[in-house]
Amino acid sequence: MNHHDVLPDLFAAPGAPEYEEATEVFNLAAPVRPDVAVTARSVAEVRAAVRAADEQGLPVRMHTTGHASGSRPRVAGGALIRTRLEGGVEVDARRRTARVPAGTTWGEVVAAAAPHGLAAPHGSAAHVGVVGYLLGGGVSFYGRHTGLAANSVRAVELVRADGTLVRADEESDAELLWALRGGGGGFGVVTAVEIDLFPVAGVVTGAAYWSAAHARPLLRAWRDWSGNSPTHATTSFRVMNLPPVPGVPPALAAGPVVCVDGAVLAASPDEMPEARRQAEALLGPLRDLAAPLLDTWSLTDAAGVLDAHMDPAEPVPFVGDHFLLSELGDDAVDAFLGAVGEGSGSPLVVATLRQLGGAFAEADPRGGALSLVDAAYAYMGSGPPFGPVTVADLERHCALVRAALGPWSTGTTVPSLVEGATSPQRHLDPAAAAAVDRVRQRIDPGGRFAGDFAPGVDRKPRCPAG
Repeated sequence: MNHHDVLPDLFAAPGAPEYEEATEVFNLAAPVRPDVAVTARSVAEVRAAVRAADEQGLPVRMHTTGHASGSRPRVAGGALIRTRLEGGVEVDARRRTARVPAGTTWGEVVAAAAPHGLAAPHGSAAHVGVVGYLLGGGVSFYGRHTGLAANSVRAVELVRADGTLVRADEESDAELLWALRGGGGGFGVVTAVEIDLFPVAGVVTGAAYWSAAHARPLLRAWRDWSGNSPTHATTSFRVMNLPPVPGVPPALAAGPVVCVDGAVLAASPDEMPEARRQAEALLGPLRDLAAPLLDTWSLTDAAGVLDAHMDPAEPVPFVGDHFLLSELGDDAVDAFLGAVGEGSGSPLVVATLRQLGGAFAEADPRGGALSLVDAAYAYMGSGPPFGPVTVADLERHCALVRAALGPWSTGTTVPSLVEGATSPQRHLDPAAAAAVDRVRQRIDPGGRFAGDFAPGVDRKPRCPAG
């Protein structure tokens, strides 16, 4: 069947400008090529698109900004719905909540919440979509204080396979709300979420960079600090091989560097001096070990956290991997630097160790299927297949890093950090996976969205309907 002939009023076919807009992804190494695609800008358009696809027996996939295109099974065939719903972020300052339409980015949420002295447990880049990040766990630079971002979700509005719009919250289908938060997706098309916000008066945030020649003592010092650090601080240690391109300071592109970045939260004005002290307790000993090439750490407002990580703002191709670590002893430090540090021959542009613990490790009594991370650090590494570096080169090196750190791997992942759909993934235990699947069976009995969930759930996907 030629699906784009059947659905001409709703969906666009390959080659049409509307199709190209709907299938844009941030990771250019993981394109999506469905039979037909649409960008939905209202709930009515989402419902019409889902009903049309259901009538034609088409499997349905969805995305917003396309940052996670590499983490899911490739979209090939069927119908794709891109959500960019209008209406804007609605902040209720009294209740400290925000209603966020699907397709909204974290930069928009931060801008809407800031005038009220509030913040959200957002990602490290302004252009990342809110919905996928939240429902996939969400490891924020506020996370040691707030926990996984998924725990902030209080309600989800969803279009089911038959086109009906439902709301899942604690009063109405709490079981569906539980499954949506970390269950892996594949329930329907989310059109909006309601999330908790938290007070913020200021944030000490930024990044400090050193020559990779100092990597070992710096990493050990950061490791020692992170093991007993205050929960208002969440940081990462990165090994970076930055290319000489516009936007990258020349000093950072002259050779491999290491970076310590993150944020220390001050919820009230009275907490600002303590936030400064906590940041200095981390950075002072590191600066004493070696003078930074560049140091942007400072006290700023909540928007500054979005700039600290220096993520690329434009779509790029990249191949990467992610897993969780139980500890980071001296042997693990040596294994990490041996695999990605100076002289390793690593083609990865960035290899990151993100500090966990604190509230990340605490189960939220109102949380969802994934409400905590039982690990000390998260590893993420990625690089672009540019020039002589091929996709195969990157995949081989990702496997090398995984093997080097294997003795300390927990065997688990966080969906929002996953980069490769074929990499080992697991974020739910068998009992939770089975419970999530029962909810999915109830909500989508025909399996219309069966191809649209994370493989980190411990069971095989059902065959799509049709």
